[in-house]
Amino acid sequence: MDLQIPESEKFFRDEVRTFLAENLTDDIRRAGKLVTSVFSPVEEAMAWQKILHKQGWAAPHWPEAFGGTGWSVSQRAIFAEELVRAETPPLVPMGLLMCGPCLIGCGTEQQKAEYLPKILNGEHFWCQGYSEPGSGSDLASLKTFAEKDGDDYIINGTKIWTTYAHHANRMFALVRTKKDGKPQQGITFLLLDMKSPGITVEPIVGLDEVPEQCQVWFDNVRVPQANRVGRENDGWTVAKYLLMFERGGQAYAPGLNVLLEKIRVMAGKQQGTHGTLKDDPVWQYKMASLEADILALEFTEMRIKSALSSGKDPGALASMTKILGTELLQKATELRIETLGAQALIWQPQALVPGAEQPPLGPEYAMTAMPHYLNSRACSIYGGSNEVQRGIIAKAVLGL
Repeated sequence: MDLQIPESEKFFRDEVRTFLAENLTDDIRRAGKLVTSVFSPVEEAMAWQKILHKQGWAAPHWPEAFGGTGWSVSQRAIFAEELVRAETPPLVPMGLLMCGPCLIGCGTEQQKAEYLPKILNGEHFWCQGYSEPGSGSDLASLKTFAEKDGDDYIINGTKIWTTYAHHANRMFALVRTKKDGKPQQGITFLLLDMKSPGITVEPIVGLDEVPEQCQVWFDNVRVPQANRVGRENDGWTVAKYLLMFERGGQAYAPGLNVLLEKIRVMAGKQQGTHGTLKDDPVWQYKMASLEADILALEFTEMRIKSALSSGKDPGALASMTKILGTELLQKATELRIETLGAQALIWQPQALVPGAEQPPLGPEYAMTAMPHYLNSRACSIYGGSNEVQRGIIAKAVLGL
C-alpha cells in the first residue's frame, strides 16, 4: 500500500475545499454543526444535496452513466474527508447510498430511468422498510405479507425503526410472498409510494427527544408488480446486495479525528486538579488510548481503499471497520461527556433546531455533547448489529 499522496490528489483536495468555501451557506453550515446523529435536519440536508447535484457531486460513488463523478477511490475518500472536516450536514443516505446503487445493480432499465434521476435531484426521498417488531437482526423472520391480486400486490403488516418515514415519499421494503420453505426464499423486494392508501406512519421519539425513527403500518396497501426489484421470492438476494453499500461504504476515522480535535479544545477550557483538564495525566491516558485505536482503524480503512483501488473485494474488513468505528464512536462520545463534566448535563434540545435562535444555557461547544452521546448508543445496533458483524467475521475469516 503506497501512502504517498500524489500531486494530483493535493490539487483535487484544494478544489474540493474551494468549492466548500464558496457554496456552503451560513444556514447549511450551522445545521451541520448542530448534527448529533448520522442523519441531518431534512430541510438543510436536501438543500445541500441540491447544491451538490448542481455541481454533479451528489453521488460520487455512482457510475458516470447514471450521474456519478468518475472519481477514483482516493478522490472519493478525499471528498468524504473534506465534507466531514467542513462539518457539512450528512446527506440522507437511503436514496443515494442504498436504493440508488441497488437499482443500478438489480433494477430494470425502466426502474433506473424512473427513479435514479429523482434520487439524485432530491425529488424522491426514500426510507428503508426492513426491520419489524421481532425481526431486526433476524431479518429473514419478517412477517409483513404481500399477496398477488391481478397486476398488484396487496400488503399487510408493519415495519419499525424506519428512519425518516415521516418525511419520505418513497420506501424500499422487504415483504413475505411465500410462507413455506426456507424463510430467505420467500421474501420479495418492493418499491412503494408512501402516499398509497392504507399506509400509516407514527414517529418514535428517541432518548435525545428527536423523532428520527418511525413505525409504519400497511392495511391492504396496493403496490404494482412492476415495482418489484428482482424476481419474486428472491428479494433476499437483492437485500444482501443493498446491505453491501449500507455496511461497507463508510469511513469512520475522519469523523472520529474531527471529534477528537473538538474534545482537545474542550479539555483546554475545562479546569481539573492539575490546571486545565488537558494537562491531567488520567485524561491524557484516555485520550492517547483513543488516538491509538482510531489510528489503527484509519490504517485499516486505508487497506480497504487500497483493495478497492486494485479492484479487490475487502471482504470481512468491512465488518471489522463497522465494529471498530461504531464502538470507538461510543467511547469518544463518552470521553466528551467526561471532559465536559456537569456542563454536559445541560439539556436544551430546542437550541439544536436550525434557525431556532435559542441562546445556549452553557458554553456553545457543549450543546451537542449529550444528544450525540445518547444517539450513538444505537450505532452498534443499526446497519447490522455488531454481534451479527462478529458472526460474519467468525464464518468468513475463522471458518467457524
